[in-house]
Amino acid sequence: METMPGRPRPDECEEFYHVYIAAAGEPLLESLERESADWSRMLDGVPPEREGYRYAPGKWSLREVVAHVIDAERMFTMRVLAFARGDRAHFPSFDQEEYAAASRADRRSLASLAEELRAVRQSTVLLLGSFEEDVWDRRGVASGYEFTVRSLAWIIAGHSRHHRRVLADRYVNG
Repeated sequence: METMPGRPRPDECEEFYHVYIAAAGEPLLESLERESADWSRMLDGVPPEREGYRYAPGKWSLREVVAHVIDAERMFTMRVLAFARGDRAHFPSFDQEEYAAASRADRRSLASLAEELRAVRQSTVLLLGSFEEDVWDRRGVASGYEFTVRSLAWIIAGHSRHHRRVLADRYVNG
């Protein structure tokens, strides 16, 4: 790849997503790879009896949070691919609560979720690493908002980091 993009400008996505962009580390691809390693270290250390833990009634289990990160990264990456390829379709939002319920993550082992997360992240890194400089400014519409490819890439990184920190604070160390 020729050039990794710097952080997106505020006009490259809806304001709601700026918190995720701010949470992402730099440089982008290295941050995504470090984050993957951080996820692996954290999840590999979770005892089996803690995998279904919920820090409060009605909150997702530890496994469901990991499944959510996987689902969200796939959804964001699908949009990245579509916008990078010039797809002008408007992509609908996805209801994270419905996805979490349908994931049946609590029927899976944390080890299988961790393996899937690593695979999804590797795929994301390879896709982003394949882009040439002109791709990062391409735009598309998802959830009723316009995004650049660059903003979605940074959202992926920050969203992952946000949820890993929540897991560390409220599930693993809490």
